[in-house]
Amino acid sequence: MHPWRALSVPLAALLVATLTGTTPATADTPAVKIENNATQPVFSRADAILQTVFVEVAGTDSDNDGAADRVAVDILRPKETDQGLKVPVIMEASPYYAPGNDVANHPVDVDENGVPLPAMTALSAKLDAAGPFDSYYDNYFLPRGYAIALVENLGSARATGCPTSGGPNETAGPKAAIDWLNGRAKGFDATGNPVEATWSTGKVGMIGVSYNGTLPNAVAATGVEGLETIVPIAAISSWYDYYRANGGVVAPGGFQGEDLDVLAKYVLTRQNGQEACGGVVDALTAGQDRITGDYSRLWDERNYLNDVRKVKASVFVVHGLNDWNVKTKQFAQWWYALSKRHVPRKIWLHQGTHMSPFNLRTAEWLRQLHGWFDHWLYGIDSGIMREPQADVEIGPGQWARHASWPLPGSATVPLYPGSGSSLGLVPRPRSAPETFVDQKVRTAEQLVEATGADPNRLAYTTGALPADVRISGTPTVSVRASFKDGASPYLTALLVDYGTDVRPNGTLVSTGQSYCYGQGVPGDTGCTTLRTLGTATTPYKIVTRGWLDVRNRHREDRSEPVRPGKEYSFTWDFQPTDYLFKKGHRLGLVIISTDYDYTLRYPPGTKVTVSPGKSALRLPVVLGRLP
Repeated sequence: MHPWRALSVPLAALLVATLTGTTPATADTPAVKIENNATQPVFSRADAILQTVFVEVAGTDSDNDGAADRVAVDILRPKETDQGLKVPVIMEASPYYAPGNDVANHPVDVDENGVPLPAMTALSAKLDAAGPFDSYYDNYFLPRGYAIALVENLGSARATGCPTSGGPNETAGPKAAIDWLNGRAKGFDATGNPVEATWSTGKVGMIGVSYNGTLPNAVAATGVEGLETIVPIAAISSWYDYYRANGGVVAPGGFQGEDLDVLAKYVLTRQNGQEACGGVVDALTAGQDRITGDYSRLWDERNYLNDVRKVKASVFVVHGLNDWNVKTKQFAQWWYALSKRHVPRKIWLHQGTHMSPFNLRTAEWLRQLHGWFDHWLYGIDSGIMREPQADVEIGPGQWARHASWPLPGSATVPLYPGSGSSLGLVPRPRSAPETFVDQKVRTAEQLVEATGADPNRLAYTTGALPADVRISGTPTVSVRASFKDGASPYLTALLVDYGTDVRPNGTLVSTGQSYCYGQGVPGDTGCTTLRTLGTATTPYKIVTRGWLDVRNRHREDRSEPVRPGKEYSFTWDFQPTDYLFKKGHRLGLVIISTDYDYTLRYPPGTKVTVSPGKSALRLPVVLGRLP
């Protein structure tokens, strides 16, 4: 039995005050209420105090106007914070609090030298924040004794400075807001009067989805004092791996032709943005290099893995296993790095796409997130750290909890392509070379659907699986191949589940049930409609993909020519996954060059000759056996 379960409310509040550094409650000082090792909703959302503070980002002048950049911070806190109550902060930083601009994407059809051919497409809207406090954080957490802070990213809305798509100046914005909450930075009201966060305990938890989840990773990698925990959802850990892959220019799913500069233009919503930041955006265009796709200093500045050793905050990672916008490598490489350093952590992996877990498993998500924030921001032993580390959804609505991720017991199992399009455990070194010709019209799905031999791809499959086979982690592929008669530098590998099944289709479907999770206010009821993943019956699924620019076969930061007709060994990774191949299905490897929806599209005609007997697919297998 934990000792505070039997404490009276005043004594429990005193304990929390001691743990969080707040002033001990007196008869006249409001206090949080703790029952059953959890903060309770005793404060009024309707009566909350709303204030806006403009925080100075000391040492950062990204628009070169001679003054330090500033970020606008909208704060909602219990009214009792004006009566001596001190509370921690749940923070969401975002460039999306103002509507984005209409921006043209880069053309993706290129000539034999990789130079773009004339064609432009519009950038579709990304996953934006709906608006200030139009979320569940305020309804659910403010009544339990938390303040909510929304930080506008540099170059957006009321902030100054310039957006740089993950550059160091953007990281400095929310970091400055944390510094202000801890008395280390200057803040001002709209009239220029200094403002201090006298109501803050200094403890901050950052959370958000997509770009809003990426900023927590970036800020945590600075090691800033006061950031106790982060909850990065569908977040980027390296911007290179968002817009590139193993030396190749590769788009986020659904946003062909987008790049660092396009995104910066989209979120450049500050006053006089083009005048103030045109040069900064032009530098992104020049530096991102859409010709070679090589890693460079520009990308290295946007790689938060470089500074994972500085991370002091605990981390609750959430990602969709079918997210092809922010691909799964982003969460996995961050998770692997955190694991090596034994950072306190937890992970949720779901079968959705680029979305919030609040939309998938609402009540359980709130239970765990509540326990997480109570533990890390109030010092309450909520029990969350004794629960299994990983929640994984292996099929629509089929959740299980595991001690860690990748699942314990996973081991690498090689499969070898062979003659007759076979894929099995036994290598066949004498298999004859096979050739396919690159094209740029058919999608990967169309090439997977093709039956029999096809001139534009190679396909290898196992026989019907005698048992379920689960993979958990990062698959890799090695291919011995030569290129000639064309310009495409890409090798694309597709891991395919052949077998008719009911699978998630990327949509959310209402259950018709309403769930009220928090206190409502006019225009925001504090309720939501429960949803579940939509499904469809399909004959196959592309489980994961991997891309390589063969000129970067040795290093992603250096292109090396490929001699026509010369055979090379190429090894590259797929996007990490957790997937169950069911008994009776066939596991397939499909090799193509151009991936219509992701890679640049060179003129067709490149001939790729593969030696199957010198190639291999390596899978992180957990359960079952292979034929």
